[in-house]
Amino acid sequence: MPRKRATSTAAAAGLPPAAAFATAREAVAHLEESGDPADARFLQRFFRTGPGEYGEGDRFLGIRVPVLRRLLPRTAALPESELDVLLQSEWHEARLVALLAMVRRYERGTAAERQRLYRLYLRRTDRINNWDLVDASAPRIVGAHLAERSRAPLHRLARSRSVWERRIAILATAWFIREGEIAETLAIAERLLQDRHDLIHKAVGWMLREAWKQDRAAGAFVAAHCREMPRTMLRYAIERQAPAARQRYLRGECAS
Repeated sequence: MPRKRATSTAAAAGLPPAAAFATAREAVAHLEESGDPADARFLQRFFRTGPGEYGEGDRFLGIRVPVLRRLLPRTAALPESELDVLLQSEWHEARLVALLAMVRRYERGTAAERQRLYRLYLRRTDRINNWDLVDASAPRIVGAHLAERSRAPLHRLARSRSVWERRIAILATAWFIREGEIAETLAIAERLLQDRHDLIHKAVGWMLREAWKQDRAAGAFVAAHCREMPRTMLRYAIERQAPAARQRYLRGECAS
């Protein structure tokens, strides 16, 4: 018989809330105690951590995202220097907690705090090293920060040898799309059309699909490039089109 989950919370039971983490080490210790070895094995397969795979060497404790999100109030008092330490953890979940905490703090912070968090993010892109880490943070830190600034940093990231920096570049434009701007998405997409990595094909196709919802110019871009873009990128980009239209695109009949 499956074990029933506890449904009561500390508040419902009249218990005091869990104490805030004072240091990154304290947060990591809590995570290490909370992991599930079976989930860890599943996540290591899911995020392709084997030899030669995109997440090679990444380590998981086996903690799902909803559980990690519930820890965010306990990170509220962590200094930025401790978030930096947490971001450098060997554990995937610790890095994700750090990034989610940075997003929350960025959204609530002063202009000076936002600038520091943005700089910390770009300084540690080597630790933002799987697609979920990028997707949970790039739009809401990098995209949000560059919304009213020069987009040159995105183009530098798009030229990077790091697949994660290239994914940050295109995913950051999700923020612009949300605001009704698609020009930067198309510019970064064009730069990444010949990228060889499947994770970039998926990310670019995804952003083109979202841009198309906002502006038919994205559809014109897909039509102009559908014969040259990788098949996965095209499939993602046309996913919301009518079945007959999708088939035309896949046959190379690229009328917009």
